[in-house]
Amino acid sequence: METVYDWLTVATFAFLIILFLHRSVDVEQPRDHLWQYLVAGAGCAVTNWLGNRGMPVVAVAAFLTTLAFIYYTLHPFSFRSDDK
Repeated sequence: METVYDWLTVATFAFLIILFLHRSVDVEQPRDHLWQYLVAGAGCAVTNWLGNRGMPVVAVAAFLTTLAFIYYTLHPFSFRSDDK
């Protein structure tokens, strides 16, 4: 854990683990698939690799792409209101 890329990608990966575990015990039908978490985890690994190899612009682009993938495919934040 030496670079900012290490910290960012490990934190993002930990968030993915918590999201997966939380949704795996959900009583509703699961809406995500395991491959989506695999792609997001691979994005974290590629971002970390690029950042540690001295390619900061490409690493930041890969990290933002990974975050966008997580947001649009896994929908980690639910902003629905329960007005019943």
